[in-house]
Amino acid sequence: MSMNPIRRLSTRPMLFFSLIILLKSLIAWLVVFNDGPSWTIILKEVPSALIVFCLIEWFASKRKLLYYVIANLLMTLILFAVLMYYKYYGVIVTYMALEQVNQVTAVKNSVFSLMDPYFLFIFTDILIIAYLLFRPKRAVSWKKESSKRESRRIVTALFTVSLAICLFNILPNRASMNEIVKAEQMGILNYEAYMIFSKKEIDYVDPDQINQQKIDAVKKIEEPAAPELAGAAAGKNLIILQMESFQNFLVNLKIDGQEITPNINKLVNENYYFKHFYQQVGQGNTSDAEFVVNTSFYIPPRGAATMTYADKELPSLPKLMQSHGYDTATFHTNVVEFWNRGELYKALGFDRYYDEKFFGTEDAVFFGASDEQLYAKTAPELERMNNSGKPFYAQVISMTAHHPYTIPERKYKMTLPERYENTFVGDYIRAQNYADYALGQFIDDLKARGVWDDSLIVLYGDHLGLPIYSLDKDDKELMAEIYGREYSYTDMINIPLVVASTGLTKPEVFDQIGGQVDILPTVANLFGFSLDDHIHFGQDIFNHHYNVLPQRYYLPKGSFLSSKELFMSGSGFEDGKHYSLAGDGVTEQEATEDEFQRALELLNLSDSYVSQLPSWKKEEQ
Repeated sequence: MSMNPIRRLSTRPMLFFSLIILLKSLIAWLVVFNDGPSWTIILKEVPSALIVFCLIEWFASKRKLLYYVIANLLMTLILFAVLMYYKYYGVIVTYMALEQVNQVTAVKNSVFSLMDPYFLFIFTDILIIAYLLFRPKRAVSWKKESSKRESRRIVTALFTVSLAICLFNILPNRASMNEIVKAEQMGILNYEAYMIFSKKEIDYVDPDQINQQKIDAVKKIEEPAAPELAGAAAGKNLIILQMESFQNFLVNLKIDGQEITPNINKLVNENYYFKHFYQQVGQGNTSDAEFVVNTSFYIPPRGAATMTYADKELPSLPKLMQSHGYDTATFHTNVVEFWNRGELYKALGFDRYYDEKFFGTEDAVFFGASDEQLYAKTAPELERMNNSGKPFYAQVISMTAHHPYTIPERKYKMTLPERYENTFVGDYIRAQNYADYALGQFIDDLKARGVWDDSLIVLYGDHLGLPIYSLDKDDKELMAEIYGREYSYTDMINIPLVVASTGLTKPEVFDQIGGQVDILPTVANLFGFSLDDHIHFGQDIFNHHYNVLPQRYYLPKGSFLSSKELFMSGSGFEDGKHYSLAGDGVTEQEATEDEFQRALELLNLSDSYVSQLPSWKKEEQ
């Protein structure tokens, strides 16, 4: 009796597993690439799998089926990781993300929230194969039927052709700037292999050739002879409030007449507010924001700043404030080991940090004590520092409104309209409403303790909260309702910046663009501190209206913001896309190729300078 077609195919593992990988690649391409899969997927994904399978046919004299199953599982895990990573970061994951593995258990709720049910189809064959292999009679039968080795001549021919096709996919596309475009041109599995074996060294600039004049020349800015607001905050404390996942669209937002963030709205409407302000974080998210704000350097080309740069003697805002007699501290309710913050804080030079040991685990939400606990325990410390006779700089990191935003019911401070219930956008809005509520209590507490009037407060969002790639159809419709148009990339990375200080600031909205890298020089000017001996890549945004802001990670390499638009690179500049900062879609070309080249040069100068700084660890030894 002849075997059915599926069973007959399963006796030829090279063909059987090649077909499986093809089907799984189809799922990955549907999620990751705008145009979805095409017939070219056969030439871009199958040959890389065939190379592995040919090696099994050559060298596996025994347990051949087991090696096929293992190879299939590994390629499945790669494709699944690509799906999940893209859903949050919008980039193609590579082996370098393995350094994040120890963070996964801490953010498991975020991971699960990204998963669409159909993603699990990618594991269907794994479950079936596992079931068959644990049934002895079927397992023995299948192993026996599939043990026949393919003709060495055919295997050699397949290997040669597959290798040639893979090289044809990889070699011409190595120069592509956009990682998504590169992966689509090469094929996902080819791209992953290329990233493992490519050893492209960064062409570092000699640090002796990097000075502020050179950086300012690349940015095309000149320092004014008499900067506005210079020294306006002299003698005051500095409090930097970093708001978790807080995007700019929340400012003054009302849904069905209900104000979402009344306390931040009051701050915005009574003080200096920059509405065109943008994140510049990468793989490290919140910790990257801490790094960029406190150094005015860009994030590294690969990995989180806390992992890559935490051993460096970093010029920093804490050190600048200390040089003028300030006490410095940072407050975060999670354990200091998370994202290697303990090392980062040493590199930045904070006098001390407050983490879970100080805040405890009472009223915990997600990774640590709630924002209410953060602020309730931070305020007395700031009062103590304020009464010490020495001014202080404190950075306070909020955290409760963290992805996936499913805060416990005891933290609900608003009733969502029915259409927002059980949606990602609805959960986000409710979490941010709670974060605003807790912030309002903190502001009132600081005012009551006499700290508020003695301080300059800088508030900004650390990074995006609603990645375009994570939104389903209902979420996109809700965002279109909020914006009155389609939610765009410029909206996604737009965060607010508010500068508030009693007797100094007034209601004023600024139109110039800025990024997190600009906070340090802006603060330095307000306090009247010279940056002559401090290399920085940001600029004082009160005094400079033209800006070029390089972007990394959440957007393709080579992307940047100019004064009128966001440019997203393609293979290079010519096939890139231009998005208006007003969010009204693709625009006429405003960003120029000169700005594109200068943005890349700024990134290289920052990489070169920071990478070649001495290590503080060597000095400790």
